[in-house]
Amino acid sequence: MQPEPTAAPRHRTVRTPAGRLHLVEQGTGPLVLLVHGFPESWYSWRHQLPALAAAGHRAVAIDVRGYGRSSRPEAVEDYRMLDLVADNLAVVHALGEQEAVVVGHDWGSTIAATSALLHPGVFRAVGLLSVPYAPPGGPRPTEVFGRVGGPGQEFYVSYFQEPGRAEAEIEPDVRGWLAGFYAALSADTMPAPDQPDPHFVTPGGRLRDRFPADVLPAWLSEDELGVYVAEFERTGVTGALNRYRNLDRDWADLAPHRGAPIGQPSLFVGGALDASTTWMSDAIAAFPTTLPGLSSSHLLDGCGHWIQQERPAEVNRLLTDWLATLRP
Repeated sequence: MQPEPTAAPRHRTVRTPAGRLHLVEQGTGPLVLLVHGFPESWYSWRHQLPALAAAGHRAVAIDVRGYGRSSRPEAVEDYRMLDLVADNLAVVHALGEQEAVVVGHDWGSTIAATSALLHPGVFRAVGLLSVPYAPPGGPRPTEVFGRVGGPGQEFYVSYFQEPGRAEAEIEPDVRGWLAGFYAALSADTMPAPDQPDPHFVTPGGRLRDRFPADVLPAWLSEDELGVYVAEFERTGVTGALNRYRNLDRDWADLAPHRGAPIGQPSLFVGGALDASTTWMSDAIAAFPTTLPGLSSSHLLDGCGHWIQQERPAEVNRLLTDWLATLRP
C-alpha cells in the first residue's frame, strides 16, 4: 500500500512583533520551525519542506523579518536578536502550537540557538546548520571583528556595519552580487586557498571584487537564483544587513546569559570546507559543555556553507533521523 501523497506547500502570513511574517508550511505532525540565514529566504529550505513533511512533521519555513514577504521595520535596532526570537515565539503560538523543534542555518542557526536558550519550554530541541553554538559573552563583537584579517584587510562583518555602504555595492546589481556571494562560499566554486579570501575587503574595494565571476555552483540553477533575486530586488537588502548591525546590542542584551549552555536535544551539521566551521572549530570542540544534550555532530566532507542546498539528501537524512529520536 502506497503512502498518501503529502499536500503541497502553503504560503501564509501571521502576526508577530515584526508586524507581518511570511511563512511556508507543509505536512502535519510535530512542528519543525526552519530559520534561514543571509542572504536567503524561506526558499533555502525548499528541499527540506517535503522531506520533513513526508517523515510526519509540520515543517514551517519563515522569511525572517526584513526578508521576502515579511515586514521590514525601519529602525536598525529593530533587528536585534531578542526581536527575532520574539518573532519565532509568536510564529509558534500563531500556528496554534505550544512547542516546536527549531532548526536554523547561518544567522538562522544563531537565531535558533538563542530561541532555544531563552525559551526552553517552547523550543524543545534545536538543530544547527553551518554555524556552531557559542554561548553569549566574550569581548565586544565589533572590536573582535575589527581586528580580524590584519592590516589592509577589512572583515565582511565590519564592512556591513555602516548603513548604506554595502547597499551601495549590492543594490545596482543584485543578481550578480548574489550569484558571486553564493559561489564564493560553495564547495565547487569557492576560491582556492591560495587566492584572496572573499570574506575580506581591501581598502577602497568592494566585497564582490573577490567573488568568482560568471559561474554558479552546481546546487543553484538560473531559475533558483532568480527566486532569490526577485525577493531582494523587491525588498532591498537593508533589512538583511541590519542583522549584522546589532551585534553589540545583542552582546549587551544577552549578557545575563553569558556562558550559558543549551540543554535541550540538539544536532549540528556543518560543511568541512565552510569557514564557519574552520574559524569556529573551538566552539565545536566545546560542544560537550555548551550543548550537553547534543545527539550528534557532523562535518560533511567536500561541502561548503550552503549545506542544506549543496547536500539536500544527506542533510534531510540527518534531520529526519534525529527528529525520529525526539519525543512527540
